[in-house]
Amino acid sequence: MTMDNTTVAITTALTTFVTGYIFGLYASRGYLFSPALQAERRGNLQDPVESEESDVDEDDSLLDHAPNWSNGKAADVKQGLRFGARDAAPKLKLTNEECKLVLVVRTDLGMTKGKIAAQCSHATLACYKALASNPDPNSTARKMLARWEKYGQAKIAVQLKSQDEMLQLCRKAREMGLTAEVIKDAGRTQIEAGSMTVLGVGPAPRSLVDEVTGHLKLL
Repeated sequence: MTMDNTTVAITTALTTFVTGYIFGLYASRGYLFSPALQAERRGNLQDPVESEESDVDEDDSLLDHAPNWSNGKAADVKQGLRFGARDAAPKLKLTNEECKLVLVVRTDLGMTKGKIAAQCSHATLACYKALASNPDPNSTARKMLARWEKYGQAKIAVQLKSQDEMLQLCRKAREMGLTAEVIKDAGRTQIEAGSMTVLGVGPAPRSLVDEVTGHLKLL
């Protein structure tokens, strides 16, 4: 009986090992995925475009074109890192609707994927700090931010092709009482200094944000 149990255990272990090995081999080669996913995976692996973005300036070790959070919004605007930064209007009403943040990226600047990622990070933090700076924990801004954090911090990246359109959307968002932050590049790497790269709208109720950015295509 003991010998039979040992044989069964060894056979089971070997079968599990072989099955797992074969499954892993097929999965790593994409055989278990749909044709669409396989094509996307091959495209990502073979993409010849490599980011040349560097978040650190080798000369002075300062963050590359990052807004200076320690100096506040006025310093950022003066240094050309943020455009017209200001808090959302206090009249905005909080609902039970899901909140989201939309990042509007200019595609006409020819930024690499790494550059876009860095600029979107700046815009996300700018919008977050604009709402978090309200000293009243019971304010609409703070409650809206808390709701956004609690339910997954939804972020959507969309695209447009001109600075004028970006400014129009920024103006519309602020007129509605939404947080809207525009990031301007310092010009240390790829694009001209002062270029407006990303507009962050929100976090705010989904329906309100969609009134500003709902017509734009996903990035």
